[in-house]
Amino acid sequence: MATILYPFNSMIVYPNAKINLGLNVVRRRADGYHDLETIFYPIPLQDALEVQEAKQFTFRLSGALLDCAAGDNLVIRALRMVEADFQLPELDIHLFKHIPSGAGLGGGSSDAAFMMKLLNEKFSLGMTDEEMERRLSTLGADCPFFVRNQPVFATGIGNVFTPIELDLSGWTLVLVKPDVHVSTRDAYAAVTPAEPALSLKEIIRRPVEEWQQLMVNDFEASVFPRHPEIAATKDLLIDLGAVYAAMSGSGSAVYGLFRAPLEHVDETFSGSFVRQRQL
Repeated sequence: MATILYPFNSMIVYPNAKINLGLNVVRRRADGYHDLETIFYPIPLQDALEVQEAKQFTFRLSGALLDCAAGDNLVIRALRMVEADFQLPELDIHLFKHIPSGAGLGGGSSDAAFMMKLLNEKFSLGMTDEEMERRLSTLGADCPFFVRNQPVFATGIGNVFTPIELDLSGWTLVLVKPDVHVSTRDAYAAVTPAEPALSLKEIIRRPVEEWQQLMVNDFEASVFPRHPEIAATKDLLIDLGAVYAAMSGSGSAVYGLFRAPLEHVDETFSGSFVRQRQL
């Protein structure tokens, strides 16, 4: 966790996003959820979260707007969870949102995990990684991933993690989020669960150049007909030379892996949220 200490007892951390490499919806569970298989990979797209002691509680949100009440924000829910077991002072919290919401990038989950890690470090609470993961699992299936923040093979409902050896250093990531909202419920409703022909753990051991023909996101089949602009974004990334391109999670963000940076990427995807990052 990148941490910077400031005067006046302030601490700031930078919650990062993740992408899904492949996503197979394997089966429908008796509880109404679905078992899936996917790979979570952390990427250098970040929010900023600053916390300092104060005379009274304050929560400020800036950057990209979020459509939820302050009390429903995962940062505050993580704080209240910690406060239930530990005595904390009043806090002034400032969250700057840069990771787009509703994009399949885990921004809110990352904010919650980094908030808990920050509190644990700042106030010497002594929680282990396992304890923080257990607490965070009640806030969202992928929240615990951001405690260790390392590539994992995720199963169950996306909450059972197996560490994997995967390093995409040197690749250029181009991330594009069209101005479209995807309903996760609708995405699941239109998917036909099935066991994958080839395990993602096997696919990622192969060269990235082979991934496009082998690794799929099952949600694309249900999301693309409803949102053709997302499908068009993936096609354009491939046309521009992406060695591998896919939708992340249930969308609406799409990413491409390139051997070298693209020129004029903002103009190419005008009207969309676009970021280019070196992995």
